[in-house]
Amino acid sequence: MTTPVSIPLDEGKAVRSGEALDVPSVDAWLKAQVPSLQGTPEVTQYTGGASNWTYRLKYDNRDLILRRPPSGTKAKSAHDMSREYTVQQALKPVYPVVPTMVGLCQDPAVLGAEFYVMDRIPGLIPRKHLPKGLDLDKARTRQLCLNVVDQLIALHGVDAQAVGLQSLGKGPGYPQRQISGWSDRYEKARTWNVPRMKRTREWLAAHVPPDIKTCVIHNDWRFDNVVLKPEDPTQVIGVLDWEMATLGDPLMDLGNTLAYWVQADDDAFLRMTRRQPTDLPGMLTREEVVAYYLERTGLKPSNWTFYEVYGVFRLAVIAQQIYYRYHHKQTRNPAFKNYWLIVNYLAYRCQRLIKKAGG
Repeated sequence: MTTPVSIPLDEGKAVRSGEALDVPSVDAWLKAQVPSLQGTPEVTQYTGGASNWTYRLKYDNRDLILRRPPSGTKAKSAHDMSREYTVQQALKPVYPVVPTMVGLCQDPAVLGAEFYVMDRIPGLIPRKHLPKGLDLDKARTRQLCLNVVDQLIALHGVDAQAVGLQSLGKGPGYPQRQISGWSDRYEKARTWNVPRMKRTREWLAAHVPPDIKTCVIHNDWRFDNVVLKPEDPTQVIGVLDWEMATLGDPLMDLGNTLAYWVQADDDAFLRMTRRQPTDLPGMLTREEVVAYYLERTGLKPSNWTFYEVYGVFRLAVIAQQIYYRYHHKQTRNPAFKNYWLIVNYLAYRCQRLIKKAGG
């Protein structure tokens, strides 16, 4: 089935004030790496992400994407361009939906920070809603959903050693490290108007399972990080945003994914937080995603609730870290003003999941 040409592909927008690229400097560096580039790039910016800055560089004969950390970033580990580039470069031969890497610049003289460039994957990105003009019936929506889950399963099946990524993680004990790490981060970011989440953190610490498996995990698997084929929007042709990829437990990755998974029968507050079209008729429920994933992978967790609570708790910590910055006037973005309410809701959701499981 052909998608109507009226459906716009995902495009960049005008570059935000204060975030302009030094185009002559980037252009000169790029043409030294790729002499075949023609013309001066038309530069736009993707504004959806809250972390690294992402730009489109449209040359006469090639369409490129540039990723760099925000200006003034001091903690390299949080915006490690070399790592993000290396992970994708290593995965590409065996996991073709990764973008094609073009070059990594580690010379701060060019842009003032490390950055990397990759080929743009032209396509559709499903965010809170499907792209305007794209109407999928229930059967095709289900197929899209299965294809997105299948790509996650395929990633978890990659042989990390065979692609040279065996040193990406820290070895066994990934679940324990995650619970300790996120618990510490919550303590450091807590403000007076959110709960301590003491019972949730104690429950997680008391139920940490051994690693069920160690593999490459994405750690931010959401619909708005996939690119769909314009001619058949049920097909995934790209997976983006590898900033948090590592070696770890695949069920932790799945738990993270389901924390963002808002379905049609969820309560009103949760539906207000939805960022992806997982509520459409035909989409799998969280329970169906888990059953499908476990059937396809053969993994048999002793306590699935642990992974689900972990995902929701981690999301609460992320929201609180963002709110902490707003609370202490480190950012004035009004979108973050009520994040403390989301944290309170997610704390309640954790306890509800634990209680439902008899904890």
